[in-house]
Amino acid sequence: MDATLESRSGLGREFSRLWAAVAASNLGDGVWLVAAPLMAATLTRDPALVAGLTFAHRIPWLFFPLISGVLADRLDRRRAMVVATVGRAALVGALAMSVWTGTVSLPMLYAVFFLVSTGETLVDTSAAAILPAIVHRDDLTTANARLAGTINVTNQFLGMPLGGLLFARAAFLPFALGAAALAMSASMLAALRGSFDPKQSATSSAGSIRSEIREGIVWLWRQRLLSTMALMLGVLNLTLMSQLGILVLYAEDRLGMSAGGYVALLTASGIGGVLGSVVAGRVIRLIGGGTCLRLAIVIETVIPVVMALTRSPWLAVPLVVVFGLNSTIWGVVLATARQQLTPDRLRGRVQSVFGLVGSGTAAPGALLGGLLAARFGLTAPFWFSAVVGAALLPVVWGVFSNVHVTNALQAADGVDP
Repeated sequence: MDATLESRSGLGREFSRLWAAVAASNLGDGVWLVAAPLMAATLTRDPALVAGLTFAHRIPWLFFPLISGVLADRLDRRRAMVVATVGRAALVGALAMSVWTGTVSLPMLYAVFFLVSTGETLVDTSAAAILPAIVHRDDLTTANARLAGTINVTNQFLGMPLGGLLFARAAFLPFALGAAALAMSASMLAALRGSFDPKQSATSSAGSIRSEIREGIVWLWRQRLLSTMALMLGVLNLTLMSQLGILVLYAEDRLGMSAGGYVALLTASGIGGVLGSVVAGRVIRLIGGGTCLRLAIVIETVIPVVMALTRSPWLAVPLVVVFGLNSTIWGVVLATARQQLTPDRLRGRVQSVFGLVGSGTAAPGALLGGLLAARFGLTAPFWFSAVVGAALLPVVWGVFSNVHVTNALQAADGVDP
């Protein structure tokens, strides 16, 4: 075990520091990220251009996560997170200044989203790889659930409503607060104690970036459970982002809600996420990780159908709560399995592949959602999600049995922590 691990009596002091950094970062992100689409909607009513903001935010996950994975397996992961977070804070601060001075434009929003997300590929990859060095293997489900709950509370439940309120008061305020929160997160990450250099096997040696990327991809490809989880993540994120890219217009034009209604939908998802983080451990123990994954695809196939058919906010809001709850539970299953099955020397690269197929598919998903909505109407992305989810079910059903998941985790008991 790494020297930074605390006793089994709790998750430990270093986890508390990481938790605080995640809370600050996601509060800031929630505040300014909800304000950006509202700002874009004041500059244009074109669905494709509004969805283009989400596209700009996600497209770096198609280009940079694999490189970030190599860096996370070469560098001190804490230091990499600090440097990238400081850079993100500076970019959001510059955007706040442009909004305040009235010089903001769609191209500027696109540029900041792209650069901030580029830094995020390194932060998120390093954060997922660093967690097993901070908490014990048996505590990973609890730690992942707690982090997921924190992200939902700060990002959506607190950050997004606060961002909407601040935007209504003064458009630059959400961006200024977002920059300050990111700077605070960087200071907390810098306070983490211990060595966070990746462990290397006796036979491993640094090669070219291309060869190290290939090593991570080949290793993941040979792990049937993890590779199928990556497929599920990519497909469901593609369909989710096709919906989120036009959600502000769906809320206003389809459900008849105001800008506050759009924030209410995002907040509802956050509430569901918080509930999911509270019950995730018990649900996973009760029905098994495999059943959780199967149920997740069923839910993410059925709910878009109802969203496409309804015009009632009173039905849409509770559906989004269920969606958020479900997403958090299966996200905890994925994160824990990936951390338990992957050797430390490969955790950055394996996480980066998940980032590529997950967040990377979000960029084309957002663009596709905007194009579908512009051509066929605002319900088209929801119908698209339902069809894709139904097609995914028979492909992954057999792999996501409780027996298969349990056997894979038991076989990985010897993986270095």
